[in-house]
Amino acid sequence: MTNQAKREHLIETAQRLFSRNGYHGTGIDMILKESGVAKKTLYYHFQSKEDLIVEVLKRYDEQFSVMVDRKVNQLADNPKDRLLAIFDVAHEWFSDKHFYGCMFINAIGEYSHTDSSIRDACKGFKEKMRQYIESLCAQTGIEHPKDLSEQLALLLEGSIVTAQVSQNPNAAAVAKKTAQILLSAVP
Repeated sequence: MTNQAKREHLIETAQRLFSRNGYHGTGIDMILKESGVAKKTLYYHFQSKEDLIVEVLKRYDEQFSVMVDRKVNQLADNPKDRLLAIFDVAHEWFSDKHFYGCMFINAIGEYSHTDSSIRDACKGFKEKMRQYIESLCAQTGIEHPKDLSEQLALLLEGSIVTAQVSQNPNAAAVAKKTAQILLSAVP
């Protein structure tokens, strides 16, 4: 396996383990055992566990954002329906047997320091998702798309936490009904 392939394998393994076991619940030794990569190789690519976590979050950000956009566009062909389709995509995600909540919300829960690169990665992802929602809001022609995007993003975040805590994927359907009420005011 090439050096780059080992790095990718470490990231993939860590992502799976962090998602399932949490960040503090996943030690470096567990990652090394699962990946079959030597400790020296891990530290060649990542100076610390925090650096590995940040890289996992960046990778997950890319994958998740692309997946959401692709599925939303498959489900709907106009901006209002795309906004609602976000909640359909969330329902599908919540229904997955490997749904352990949002990796970013979980990371903030475990790494609450306000000046960490982990928090920065989490804030960046959440802002990116809000901006994605805002772009769809703007396409509807609404006068204040940022206001509506903040409301819809809050509904989405609440449904994620509710689905994780209650283990009930229908949290997305409840949020979608509320989003429909908000969107009914859009011309």
